[in-house]
Amino acid sequence: MANQDQHTHSNHAEQGQLSNENAQRMALTFKGLADPTRLKLLDLLLQGEICVGCLAEATQTSQSAVSHQLRLLRNLRFVSARREGQQVFYRINDEHIGELFHLALEHASHMDERI
Repeated sequence: MANQDQHTHSNHAEQGQLSNENAQRMALTFKGLADPTRLKLLDLLLQGEICVGCLAEATQTSQSAVSHQLRLLRNLRFVSARREGQQVFYRINDEHIGELFHLALEHASHMDERI
């Protein structure tokens, strides 16, 4: 019986639902969220559209550093941008980002309580 259980578990492990392609996409998503500055930017953007200068001021980060982080977030399609004159405004481009952000925040709070 133990041999049969081992065989059943082995088959289940081989039939996982995560393809290599999806694993790569998920890793990129987590990598995109794995930076404190990007998380602060996303926190602000979850409140609504905001310009680069305001994001820099709110995060106490240089405009060039904010622009660099926003470019990474835009490449991941987490955010989108629109230009109005000299200013560029950013907004969340994917509702899943808010869900992931809030789950991660909840998890971080939960882990802090357990310590």
